[in-house]
Amino acid sequence: MSQIKLISRASRVLSVSGAAVRTELSGTVLQSQGNHTSIRTMASDQKKALTLETMNPHVKKLQYAVRGPLVIRAAELEKEIEKGAQKPFKRVIKANIGDAHAMGQKPITFIRQVVACVSDPTLLECDLYPSDVKERAKGILAACAGQSVGAYTMSHGIELIRRHVAEYIEQRDGHKANWQDICLSGGASGGIKNCLQLLCNHKIDGKDTAVLIPIPQYPLYSASLAEYGLEQVGYYLDEDHNWALDINELERAFTDGSKTHAVRAIVVINPGNPTGQVLTRSNIEDIIKFAQKHSLFVFADEVYQDNVYDKDSKFYSFKKVMTEMGAPYNKVELASFMSISKGYVGECGLRGAWMELCNLDPEVQAHLYKAISAMLCSTTLGQTAVDCVVKPPKPGEPSYELWHKEKTAILDSLKKRAQMIATFNTMDGFSCNVVQGAMYAFPRIQLSPKAIEAAAAAKKLPDVFYAFKLLEETGICVVPGSGFGQRPGTYHFRTTILPQPQQLQDMLDVFRGFHQKFTKEYS
Repeated sequence: MSQIKLISRASRVLSVSGAAVRTELSGTVLQSQGNHTSIRTMASDQKKALTLETMNPHVKKLQYAVRGPLVIRAAELEKEIEKGAQKPFKRVIKANIGDAHAMGQKPITFIRQVVACVSDPTLLECDLYPSDVKERAKGILAACAGQSVGAYTMSHGIELIRRHVAEYIEQRDGHKANWQDICLSGGASGGIKNCLQLLCNHKIDGKDTAVLIPIPQYPLYSASLAEYGLEQVGYYLDEDHNWALDINELERAFTDGSKTHAVRAIVVINPGNPTGQVLTRSNIEDIIKFAQKHSLFVFADEVYQDNVYDKDSKFYSFKKVMTEMGAPYNKVELASFMSISKGYVGECGLRGAWMELCNLDPEVQAHLYKAISAMLCSTTLGQTAVDCVVKPPKPGEPSYELWHKEKTAILDSLKKRAQMIATFNTMDGFSCNVVQGAMYAFPRIQLSPKAIEAAAAAKKLPDVFYAFKLLEETGICVVPGSGFGQRPGTYHFRTTILPQPQQLQDMLDVFRGFHQKFTKEYS
């Protein structure tokens, strides 16, 4: 057996197994096996091209609460339970994200059948699916290069589907839509980020660019603004009036933000995420007048337009209202966004969406399309699902009855769950506005000085501290309100209404017990 002479006090034996010895000393590895010894120099002192000091500072600044530390811990808890660990709960309820299918919603049959047929055209030769499904699949395949969804499409999407989206918008709003202003994207987030990039001209009149976003807001916006080096200027929604948008608050935010930044755009989420409100038509008119007055680009996030549950509420698109207001308001620059991830469809994983562009400078729009072309195209299966959403089966067609039954059942169930979430108002220490639309509630919680002190001792924000305690003791994963923004001194969390009715009722019952225990512990 060979012998190894240690030549440095920094040496340490890494492993010993029979006649094999592996020793590391100051960046050098000596390996001995029988009578053979080899020396290998390690690259432990290799200079890194990327460090925390040299990486993009905007990426370090980026935060995305919906998939943050709480969600990571929730995934760890799931694995611990799978391995037999004993917890005070049997399963983790991920109420942190609007992922309908993950929470038990069933796919719409017509959509999945069309997707199946375009994926496997041999299905078109059998009698497994209805004739309208096969006709739809044949039309989409004919619009694909090589008649295959495995081929690239035009960067902005398949022309046939863009035309169908324009027809859908015309039927919805009663006004003309130009298919060439429609761009298909990989989820609404893809289109939103593409448009935000247009604003990355940092110095306008000597000021950096900023965007008005609602507080609370969906963290995609704060994260994307941070990623692109843009600044956010928050305007507060009025919680005391069911998260209404007060035009005076918009003016305040714009005036304050303009002192240090060039405020060039405004984001409006309708129906609201995380707040669940639906804007009135007059409210939308006020926003459009405000945007026209200050020459702002409007981002209209309308992905929940099918999710309106309140009998006194109605969805109006910004495009429709703007058009009907006439000059000069019908010339406001607008990008509106819609997605198949929400609504009654919930096909989050297929990544299908579209945006409609209104009143952009033609040269600017050309450059936007050029930038989009660098990413090639959104998924063809996502585009296929978009086609099924904007052009669903018609009465009399073979798939219509089942499609209508499934759609109605899903929306009725979501309405029931939106009403169930009002249970929070029966719990001491909670207040929760009516969920008029979308898929979320944003309850406000009262936290005692002792709980706030305990959070500080744990080096957590108070609502984050509460959410972690909730997760560890009940298995319920929500998102702290601080991840969305909230008025100073108030504490909230966002929960989806997507758990199926019985699971949602169980969750609310567990919530009641947890909050009583938490309040007693920190009273």
